Amino acid sequence: MRISSLQSTALRYFLEVARHGSLAGASRALHVAASAISRQVAGLERSVGQRLFDRLPRGMVLTPAGEILASYARRADQEAERAMQDVLGLQDLHAGQVRVVASEGFASHLLPRAMAAFRQSYADIAFTLDMVTADMVAERVREGDADIGVAYQLAPAADIRVVYRQRATAKAVMRADHPLARHASLTLRQIAAYPLAVSDRRTTLRQVLDAACARQRVVLEPALETNAMSTLHAFVLAGGGLTLLSEVSLRHLPSDGELVAVSLKERFLPAREFTLQVLQGRTLPPAADHFLQFLIARLDAPLDAN
Repeated sequence: MRISSLQSTALRYFLEVARHGSLAGASRALHVAASAISRQVAGLERSVGQRLFDRLPRGMVLTPAGEILASYARRADQEAERAMQDVLGLQDLHAGQVRVVASEGFASHLLPRAMAAFRQSYADIAFTLDMVTADMVAERVREGDADIGVAYQLAPAADIRVVYRQRATAKAVMRADHPLARHASLTLRQIAAYPLAVSDRRTTLRQVLDAACARQRVVLEPALETNAMSTLHAFVLAGGGLTLLSEVSLRHLPSDGELVAVSLKERFLPAREFTLQVLQGRTLPPAADHFLQFLIARLDAPLDAN
């Protein structure tokens, strides 16, 4: 029995057009003729008495009425999945899949370890883990592509419920033989005087770093700019310079004592938080909910317990 058997054909076709922005994209995803999809969408529009899409030269864009219906359709899609999982007995956690989306630092270290630990007790639970930029995490959860989102957040996101948050204070990270390693705390001006590796401008840490430097008139000329935290880690280990990482990321990075983390004097990250995100109003499937609670307990535990 498939989840699609619990859903309206018209709503499924409508949602695929919304996801892909065109009849052609929906046709490829569904393996259904575009003309058949068009008829179903037209039928929905007649039923609600409103246009659901604006037909533009470059594709189809949801109207306000379409946005409302798409929000409902996504929730219906997710509830249908939950119903199927319950029918198949996932409430006993004997099987199932948990879908997680996360930014790179968490996808590389925190989550793989947590998933491996979780499967020691629930070996039949499988995971999918997609790595995206932090600003895409909420969107993927909102679209129903993931059960749980893990990312830093600067501001609330529409339709997203944050079930766990932790302040993400940044520290300067360097090798123990770096000239700044013996300082109790550092300023941005001190950091700017040495080769610095930084994340790219799409990351929340870089955004608040640039804002802080602008306020204090500090000019940063990075020796390395990258979208991969693993690259920052490797660059610092190789003696290329220092970097900035949050305490949440640091505590889950592999460590053999080679690196030193020094606090910053400027408090320029008051609004940046590490978050676990789910869709507002959605009831998670049992396996996903159980993993979420497991992950929260793990985050709250002392580091040596992980």
